[in-house]
Amino acid sequence: MDRRTLLKTGAALAATTALGAPLVARAQAKTITFGGSIPMTGKAAETGLNVLRGYEAAVKFVNEEMGGVEIGGETHQVELSLFDDASDPSRAATLIQRQVDDGVGFFLGSFGSGIVLPTCSITEAAGRLMVQAGGGSDQIFTQGRKRVFGIFPRASRQFVSSVNMFKEMDPAVKSVSIIYTNDPFSKFQADGAKAAIEAEGIEVLDFIDLPAEVSDVTNVLTTIRNSSPDVLVCTTHDQTSILIARQMVSTNTHVPMLYQTLGPQTEAYGEALRQYASGAVTQAYWDASAPYSGAYFGSAQDFADYYQANFDRHLAYHMASGAACIVTYLEAAKQAGTLELDAVRDALAAIDFECFYGHIKFTEDGDGDPALLGPMLLQRQGEEMAIISPKDAATAEPIYPSPAWSERG
Repeated sequence: MDRRTLLKTGAALAATTALGAPLVARAQAKTITFGGSIPMTGKAAETGLNVLRGYEAAVKFVNEEMGGVEIGGETHQVELSLFDDASDPSRAATLIQRQVDDGVGFFLGSFGSGIVLPTCSITEAAGRLMVQAGGGSDQIFTQGRKRVFGIFPRASRQFVSSVNMFKEMDPAVKSVSIIYTNDPFSKFQADGAKAAIEAEGIEVLDFIDLPAEVSDVTNVLTTIRNSSPDVLVCTTHDQTSILIARQMVSTNTHVPMLYQTLGPQTEAYGEALRQYASGAVTQAYWDASAPYSGAYFGSAQDFADYYQANFDRHLAYHMASGAACIVTYLEAAKQAGTLELDAVRDALAAIDFECFYGHIKFTEDGDGDPALLGPMLLQRQGEEMAIISPKDAATAEPIYPSPAWSERG
């Protein structure tokens, strides 16, 4: 391999069972190894590193605070064997195939549907398992896979809570424009958003696609200024969201609400936009103030406290969703009473439990139950991230309409 960026937490990689023997997830020396790749570098690294820190937090807590996990009467430690895929789907596929050939049974997902799609196809075909919090494209969950599970609902089902908030706004939201990037996740999410918005009688003025790689959106913003929607929805990834917001400021393109499904929750967004970041709305699947708790970590706030005491990287919901992947794997193995892959698969399909992250349950297709694992809505208000929807979890009222760019100081 031309670049070996191998993360290993715990003991050396456990040996596999012999070829031809019943396939059991690696557990030699009572150690469970989770394989996979993650973007530690490249365009997806900002959020990829967040997910990675979540994986690391779960491993550290299980090993050091819980003393391991008991499965089938034996206590196991947990370790990671994760490679840097450099945000490159081809590189990720090569690395995952290599781990499959080495006998890895349990896989964690990368970040971005464009990487999760080819890698989960490999693990599915090999009869291995994947639990992931980095890919929400409908294509992951609508092609008959039975061994891939996602902590998030599929993209087309992620906008119901957002429309509920639009209906409750004062003044009422009457029009929306949508910008999306033409990638496997963002397009499905945009289609789902458009359908959900129009179903509630809200007019969609613009439905604009951007190439997956884009460096200038000034022409698109001219259209947005002419349309003048109440809400601009961007189903775009982190760096594209930053680009759009920056160019909105430079072209004085103002809307009463800027809603970007990815980006505003990251530290990089705040650093790039500074005072202009205030007012941006985003989705979040977890918050420290959420009223959830369970056997691993304790409450949502307990997870936040543990993470912040042990890691320096700014806490975002992707750390929690990454940790939830490992917690869900371990809970399924405990319920199965074995590390045999088919038994753990069946336990994952039937999983129904509450932990610090929320109520974990999958649909028949393997994505997160949208009624239980759908997003909350957060808004940057000054230096803080405030929950603005749903109302029973809200920590602040939404700032709407947001002030003009020139008034944000």
